[in-house]
Amino acid sequence: MLEDKDRIFTNLYGFQDWGLKGAMGRGDWDDTAALMARGQDSIIEEIKSSGLRGRGGAGFPTGMKWSFMPKEPKPGKPNFLVINADESEPGSCKDREIIRHDPHKLIEGALIAGFAMRARAAYIYIRGEFIREAETLAAAVQQAYDAGLLGKNAARSGYDFDLFVHRGAGAYICGEETAMLESLEGKKGMPRLKPPFPAGAGLYGCPTTVNNVESIAVVPTILRRGAAWFRGFGREKNEGTKLFQISGHVNKPCVVEDAMSVPFRELIERHAGGVRGGWDNLLAVIPGGSSVPLVPAHEIIDAPMDFDGLRDLKSGLGTAAVIVMDKTTDVVKAIARISYFYKHESCGQCTPCREGTGWMWRVMERLVEGNAEIGEIDMLWDVTKQVEGHTICALGDAAAWPIQGLIRHFRPELERRIEERRGRTLEAAE
Repeated sequence: MLEDKDRIFTNLYGFQDWGLKGAMGRGDWDDTAALMARGQDSIIEEIKSSGLRGRGGAGFPTGMKWSFMPKEPKPGKPNFLVINADESEPGSCKDREIIRHDPHKLIEGALIAGFAMRARAAYIYIRGEFIREAETLAAAVQQAYDAGLLGKNAARSGYDFDLFVHRGAGAYICGEETAMLESLEGKKGMPRLKPPFPAGAGLYGCPTTVNNVESIAVVPTILRRGAAWFRGFGREKNEGTKLFQISGHVNKPCVVEDAMSVPFRELIERHAGGVRGGWDNLLAVIPGGSSVPLVPAHEIIDAPMDFDGLRDLKSGLGTAAVIVMDKTTDVVKAIARISYFYKHESCGQCTPCREGTGWMWRVMERLVEGNAEIGEIDMLWDVTKQVEGHTICALGDAAAWPIQGLIRHFRPELERRIEERRGRTLEAAE
């Protein structure tokens, strides 16, 4: 169990002042120059040693990602840090809480991470619908400039660093890192082919690292308390604390910080007041936001909530957006609704995604009513496999996986609907 003294986000619920004075009272900006004085490579090694993995969904080791950046930027090709605050994954709502209530953790983290990667500036790309959050973030950035914590000789460290807030237009695809870079450059948000990877040619053709808000916001605390402290939570290769966003059929939906690898039952009981109607009423859980496959109740109930534990269940931790579904849920309709979301948000660049997402949604809509043949379930599975892994970005995977999870675990329910409708049709014909 994570104790209060070990929480990184101590103002997650906004009971205290989000401004600079309140943040300093909670330990932010405490001799930041001394942290930076450790040296750029030393900071990267400390983050590597902490075991921090990206909190945006993919779970790539953060320190390793930073180490791909050029150690000596070429003239006219400065390094950049881009922070992904787009957070458009259905079920995910952690980054906006950090920005709304603890923005200085993110700003200080951006300075330290930017310094470690030899970045000249950082851009925070924030989702367009986050209106109040964007206002708070812009005000917090201005406070940091006014206090000399950003700009020339940032935080009296001898390092010059600028931070810009850029508001998106609310497109899910702009949460993909290369589509975000396109959008930042003023173009239509469409993913780029890789290679070249952003660390080689990213924003404005310059070396760029894209990190999630939570990944950057935890950095100053890790450096102050030490990599060994952070590594003390969670299982091997799943270290640290994590923000979980629990929604759906629980008694108390919430965003909460807990240790990685916390068992699912313990997470829901302790923080969300248990499942609505009791544990026997649990049907399935989407453990990491709408793009990961659902897991039925009996498989997830005692599973560790971390990257590897959920991968073993053929799902994923994603952003740790835990969507709980009880037995009142029409699970086929729920997945059909998710299918519509991915059809709507596809940028249309890749044929498998452009054509496949619409086709899969139309079949799902028919399956909700049972208006299909049994053989179409296998055909739908085959189409998800033709979409998955055959697109420039992972939106094709995100559209295919929820349907695969449904067929894997709830095929009898799909067949029951088809048989029931067939029975009704024969009855009417007679």
